[in-house]
Amino acid sequence: MDTAVEALAARAAAGGLTRLGVMGGTFDPVHLGHLVCAEQAREALGLDAVVFVPTGRPAFKQDRPVTDGAVRLAMVRAAVAGNDAFCTSALEVERAGITYAADTLEELREALPATVEIVFITGADAALSLPRWRRSDDLSRLAAFGAATRPGFALGAEAVENLRRCGFDVRPFAVTGIDVSSSDIRRRIAAGRTVRYLVPEAVRAIIEEHQLYRKEADGGRLAQ
Repeated sequence: MDTAVEALAARAAAGGLTRLGVMGGTFDPVHLGHLVCAEQAREALGLDAVVFVPTGRPAFKQDRPVTDGAVRLAMVRAAVAGNDAFCTSALEVERAGITYAADTLEELREALPATVEIVFITGADAALSLPRWRRSDDLSRLAAFGAATRPGFALGAEAVENLRRCGFDVRPFAVTGIDVSSSDIRRRIAAGRTVRYLVPEAVRAIIEEHQLYRKEADGGRLAQ
């Protein structure tokens, strides 16, 4: 079992964990928007902890290079260091094949006591497509879903009710609007622009150490 999951299971067994947030994503790279979303989800949804789970081989990003999983994992660990409510799991990075949320939630559900409620954190726009996710019937029984709304994209009561009719326990929460994305950060670095204050300094140091997202000589492809 993954060491982070083992620690969460032990905490739950001792009575210190009853509601766990799960923050999945490619995190290529992790940035301040991810951290703000996780922290505001923790507060709004009453989460005892949030585990960040970087994807291994993302199902919906087969059309572009993705930074090695071990490096993305290191960036996320560096980003969450210092927040006792946050931890990082290598479940998906270490799993062979394409990454699906249902597989990860199933592993977590099997590892944690039944008393722990799992809340998968996602964007409100992604939450609308939950019925089309792989193994959607399993998803609806494995976890509740925290749907992050942002300025300009709210999840209305009708949409929430429609999802609940499909069996999904969806809980919208508002996130402070921060106009930053991993793709924008990659583009900035490729263009030689600064990303200071868009990513934690520890993450920026890893990006520089590995020379991530630089333009290569052979056609300008972003480096892995």
